[in-house]
Amino acid sequence: KQFVPFVKPVLIGSTVRFPNSDNIRHQVYSFSAAKKFELPLYAGTEAAAVVFDKAGVVVLGCNIHDWMIGYIYVSDTPYFAKTDAGGKAMLAELPPGDYTVRVWHPGLEVSEESTKRIANIAAGAAASVEYQLSLKPVVRVPRVSGAAAPAYP
Repeated sequence: KQFVPFVKPVLIGSTVRFPNSDNIRHQVYSFSAAKKFELPLYAGTEAAAVVFDKAGVVVLGCNIHDWMIGYIYVSDTPYFAKTDAGGKAMLAELPPGDYTVRVWHPGLEVSEESTKRIANIAAGAAASVEYQLSLKPVVRVPRVSGAAAPAYP
């Protein structure tokens, strides 16, 4: 009853499948400007793939389980990366030149645009861009399913 991964970066034009790996029916949807879609209820069969043809952030939800939230970040450049558990990401073999670097996170306190920095990549050289970012507090309530869930009085 969750989107895995929680955040998935893709290049514009990419096709994404939404497999259902639990035994519960889901109805995945997004009303985001970058991609509006709705996949009818499905379980045990594969839902239709979705093509992400516009850059931007796509917030995912499930009509059946309202706490299920996920994100697809659709990039208009092939130069993107997702950070690892330590918050690091690396882009390898970039052609020399000036690059605009931005950071996005679903809980970012500031706009993605405000994180913009310019990195100059010289031929055969490495460059590093570091950020210290503040995130909004997480207000989602953890869910317990099945028999472990407390009953209503």
